[in-house]
Amino acid sequence: MNIKFSGFNENVLTFEYTGTLNQGDLVKMTTSCKVTKAAANDSFIGVCVNTRNGYAAVQLNGYAEIAKSGTVNVGYQKLVSAGNAVKTAETGIDRLVIYVDDTKVGIIL
Repeated sequence: MNIKFSGFNENVLTFEYTGTLNQGDLVKMTTSCKVTKAAANDSFIGVCVNTRNGYAAVQLNGYAEIAKSGTVNVGYQKLVSAGNAVKTAETGIDRLVIYVDDTKVGIIL
């Protein structure tokens, strides 16, 4: 891809997290001010960009490239977690998919 979208409208918040969470993991809310890694078929709020001492920096807006599972088309798609990737679903949050290749998608969170 010759065009870069990183940096667009990025918004990162810090949350406490439970369980194991790594950079690049899709994140969901668990309780007030706490997040965890999104499991398969979970809706997600964003992508973990860093963890430290029980806290996670989570990107909530902007452009993110994420691994994909199955076929994902460009345009607005309902996406959910597929573990370490995203997949389309009947329900979920509409995300704007602007880039697709064989292994990943670029979405606006």
